[in-house]
Amino acid sequence: MSDLHPMPAEVLGQALTIGNVNFKNRLLRSSVGGRNCNYDGSVTDVWKNFEKRFAQGGVGGIISTTFHVNQSRLAPLQYPSIALQRHVFALKKFLPEIREEHGTRYIVQIGDPGYATYSSLFPEDTDGLSASDGFDFAFGYTNRRRAMSQAQIQEAISNYASAAARVREAGADGVEITAAKGYLIHQFLNPGINARDDDWGGSADKRFRFLACVVDAVRAAVGKDFLVGVRLSAADHNQDPRLLWWGRLPWHFKPEERRSGSGIDQMRKHALALQDLGVDFLHITAGYGFPNPHDVPGRFPFEEVRMFFDSVRHLSAKASARAALTHVAPTAWLDWLTNIGWKEANAVNLDSANIIKAAVRIPVIVNGGFQDRPDIERALQACDMVSMARALMADPDLPRRLIRREASQVPRCTRCNKCVGRTATSPLGCYDQSRFPSQQAMFEAIMAFNRPDGAPSGSDAQPSEAALPQA
Repeated sequence: MSDLHPMPAEVLGQALTIGNVNFKNRLLRSSVGGRNCNYDGSVTDVWKNFEKRFAQGGVGGIISTTFHVNQSRLAPLQYPSIALQRHVFALKKFLPEIREEHGTRYIVQIGDPGYATYSSLFPEDTDGLSASDGFDFAFGYTNRRRAMSQAQIQEAISNYASAAARVREAGADGVEITAAKGYLIHQFLNPGINARDDDWGGSADKRFRFLACVVDAVRAAVGKDFLVGVRLSAADHNQDPRLLWWGRLPWHFKPEERRSGSGIDQMRKHALALQDLGVDFLHITAGYGFPNPHDVPGRFPFEEVRMFFDSVRHLSAKASARAALTHVAPTAWLDWLTNIGWKEANAVNLDSANIIKAAVRIPVIVNGGFQDRPDIERALQACDMVSMARALMADPDLPRRLIRREASQVPRCTRCNKCVGRTATSPLGCYDQSRFPSQQAMFEAIMAFNRPDGAPSGSDAQPSEAALPQA
């Protein structure tokens, strides 16, 4: 349980205890992924220094990118994994540097992409496993998704439990199970994806069973005294944007539930069930798949996504056709087409998070389009914490400035989502050149965000004055 929810004007900077973990303020850096690990998924000093930069910026806690729980699905390559015991060593070594100097709590998010596996060194049959058979042109690289067997489902549950135990052994403050992003658990929850008619599908309760079993197994693995949360999509919005929906089969003659996916009423019931299962907090977002306009509002980064599609075109006939289609018309026209259904929005998931918060007693974190103090303060009137990623990529010191009410000379995030589109192909950083005086300045800033140990520290590690984003 959390502390009693305070309501003073300065709630943003107040501490909050969830379970036995104390957060120094109400701002979190949410999951943001990139290629800063070894090819086997073990974390590196570059990963550590990237995360450490947000701790220096003043966040109360960091929620990691998704650490993969299945060693057969490293998607993309050089993302972190916690699927094997050897992954514990480096994580245990680096976590204290992130956590202790600035009092920042660190929560490791764990997940399995299922058929949404982005890439692979070679085509792998297991990368198409999901709740049920079907086709999805937008997500994953395999030509079709395939229903998991009972044995494969049980193995997946065991993978989550083993991964969570390693997270605790590594010294993290908690674990967050991702039941969003269009990852495997989300595939079981979504009636537009899960068409099973056995004990794992056919009704909302049966679709929820996989998540319930994962939560039970994780709790048994880490004990009652370790922080366990769930990242939950408040509504699937399967038909948004339409361009993705039209490329997902089967969709003809679906009942409304399967066309739109689970809505807020159903997810509120799931939230209550998760509370009864002993989950310590819920992290609320929305939409199905990543990226989607309810998770990362703004623009669809067409050119960056085309770059990624080109990089994986060799993996399947679908991936090759998808990459080819991104070159069949002028870039400006394709950019307009793919941006249908995408728009700039602030606090995009706040209403849904408030509905869920009104139903449960456990803390609720809200994510999606936050970077302005009024929106954050409005969110904290009901919800317990606010998480951000893109805004902090643009300005890692934003939390400290918000809490101190200091004006920033750094341009705000424009939500161009170029950083989102480049996560699988490029170093992490801001790729909106309009925020920098030159391309070289942008390059310097990106490299400063991705430095190894042995590189200059402190102010010497920061980009030159000419390289800083310009107001």
